Amino acid sequence: MTLSRLSQVEIDDTGLPAPTPEIEQERKVAIFDLLEDNSFALPPRDGQAAPDGPYNLHLAIREKRLVFEVRTEAGEAVAEFHLSLGPFRQVVKDYFQICESYFDAVKKLPPAKIEAIDMARRGIHNEGARVLQERLDGKVELDTDTARRLFTLICVLHFGG
Repeated sequence: MTLSRLSQVEIDDTGLPAPTPEIEQERKVAIFDLLEDNSFALPPRDGQAAPDGPYNLHLAIREKRLVFEVRTEAGEAVAEFHLSLGPFRQVVKDYFQICESYFDAVKKLPPAKIEAIDMARRGIHNEGARVLQERLDGKVELDTDTARRLFTLICVLHFGG
């Protein structure tokens, strides 16, 4: 088992409106998938090696900023990043719009139409993951699948934030 991974993910939704059932399901699936398979490493900083993982991640929105708190499994704080939500706003908005279309399509459209909407949804999801990887460059090393799942969790937070 690699040490460059997340072993726990918590979402701080304090003060946010209750999620819809669809949003709550997205959140559960993203956390499950993330914990099953992820790549998350802290690079060396200021000439010091990063503490070994696995890591616990706490995600929150505070003062209109996305906050990543990273701790060791023993609970020792090892990193904290505050990212502006600005670069995520449009892609999160687009993602929610396409997800809404997808959920509606599943109820009433033929499979070919659903597949086309799902392809668009995956494209926007990939764009969100790319933005996240750019914003975390130099702070965290993560693969595309991990970035995609974290982007889903950012959307869940953004939904209420």
